[in-house]
Amino acid sequence: QVQLVESGGDLVQPGGSLRLSCSASGFTFSSLTMAWYRQAPGRERELVARITNDAGRTDYLDSVKGRFTISRDNAKNTLYLQMNGLRPEDTAVYYCNKNGSPLFRNGRPYWSQGTQVTVSS
Repeated sequence: QVQLVESGGDLVQPGGSLRLSCSASGFTFSSLTMAWYRQAPGRERELVARITNDAGRTDYLDSVKGRFTISRDNAKNTLYLQMNGLRPEDTAVYYCNKNGSPLFRNGRPYWSQGTQVTVSS
């Protein structure tokens, strides 16, 4: 079945860096445009970055441009997000999923547990 497992979140100081990973299984990862999303307390989930199936194109939320880099390894079915220059406003739970609408599992939209990123001094 479809499964996404995010990892790499942590507590970091402003200006610090983290690398998030998302291990995917149960679907044809290499055929999909994938994305990272985030949700901060009291706010709606937002798209942070996306990458086409062949990594030929990437797009970013304006506030993370120049600081975050999305990448993928189709041989390992893994999506990455390198985050540099972290700011307190980047604090959120980060999720990976298909771009646009989420993947389905057991007939329902599927979101995994995500990984917590906290930026604080």
